[in-house]
Amino acid sequence: MRLTSFTDYGLRMLMRMASSPDRAFSTAELAEEFKLSRNHLSKIMQRLSRGGIVETRRGGGGGAVLARTPHDIRLGDVVRLLEEDQPLVECFQTQTNMCSLDGRCRLKTLLRAAETAFLADLDRSTLADIALPPICADA
Repeated sequence: MRLTSFTDYGLRMLMRMASSPDRAFSTAELAEEFKLSRNHLSKIMQRLSRGGIVETRRGGGGGAVLARTPHDIRLGDVVRLLEEDQPLVECFQTQTNMCSLDGRCRLKTLLRAAETAFLADLDRSTLADIALPPICADA
């Protein structure tokens, strides 16, 4: 299974935030750290906020903080949230499915089982398991 860059960067942002879970991170700060577009990271942050993974605050001292402890954030839940509009294969998207094999294909069932197993495996791990080591200010 291949994850979108949207999910990849979302996981990276969360790994960084989990290194200092009590600290607020600005999108600009994370964009600079990861050498990415601030606009792109803002869209990811909005999705994470909507999904209850992070909380965002405006103004001075604002930024994004984890909505729950890293131990309470399952990686499978994060991937489901960030990949929600990216089906593994076309036939998983019921509204736009144009597959001529739909209804006759035996591969769909196998792929659905594989996707379910993949996410179940990620559900066994939390953000705490992949948190980056804190960055030392003295380094």
